[in-house]
Amino acid sequence: MSGRNTLFSPVKNFLLEAGEIAHFTWKFFREGFKPPYEWGELMRQSFEIGYRSIPLVSFTAFIMGLVITIQSHPALEVFGAESWLPSIVSVSLVREITPVITALICAGKIGSSIGAEIGSMKVTEQIDAMEVSGTNPFKYLVVTRVLSTTLMIPLLVIFGDAVALYGGFLGVNIRGTTSLHLFWEQVFNKLTFGDVFPSIIKSVFFGFVIGIVGSYKGYTTSNGTEGVGRSANAAVVISSFIVFIVDLLAAQLSDILHLT
Repeated sequence: MSGRNTLFSPVKNFLLEAGEIAHFTWKFFREGFKPPYEWGELMRQSFEIGYRSIPLVSFTAFIMGLVITIQSHPALEVFGAESWLPSIVSVSLVREITPVITALICAGKIGSSIGAEIGSMKVTEQIDAMEVSGTNPFKYLVVTRVLSTTLMIPLLVIFGDAVALYGGFLGVNIRGTTSLHLFWEQVFNKLTFGDVFPSIIKSVFFGFVIGIVGSYKGYTTSNGTEGVGRSANAAVVISSFIVFIVDLLAAQLSDILHLT
């Protein structure tokens, strides 16, 4: 009997935490759109999450565009299809690679930061002090951060797309010579609304997931400073896992809509 309990314990814990995250998400929608609104904190969090993430996102996107272009060239060269390189690379980057990699980077940087920051406030009883002073800590700490990630991650993805495509342009010119005008013409001749729009939409969900999971793990932190570290780590792991699930669902939904 104890063996059966040990076997089903991870499943039970998974379902319990999934239910708690769902309840936490419902509380966000219940509290998030009722006044008063914390506009100042929302702007501050948007600056911290968006602007301060630009260097890391830019560097990663540039390397992705450059490396993928360089690695794709030999395969296309075998079939004499080097002229297709800008089109193929642009579709791969915009539809899949840049949104997912940017979301994973933000899950590591932003998700862990949110989990650690709110978690440290939880264990030092700062959240309790906010409640005593008449401030709604959930609205001030959670709602602003979730809205900021939901708004900023898509903007970071769009910016990362541009940087990654520029890296692809440099990668094309390592083995050949292509003008910037011709490169962009080949890119936009192939990219369609069906490539760009789903990428932006799923980036919105990526941002929401990163914000809600990081806030949840921070808001439910316990066991002192040790718990803060566990919350930050769990925020990264869980949000990264859900990002892959959302990406899979988005790919399936996109295929279904293209078939209809």
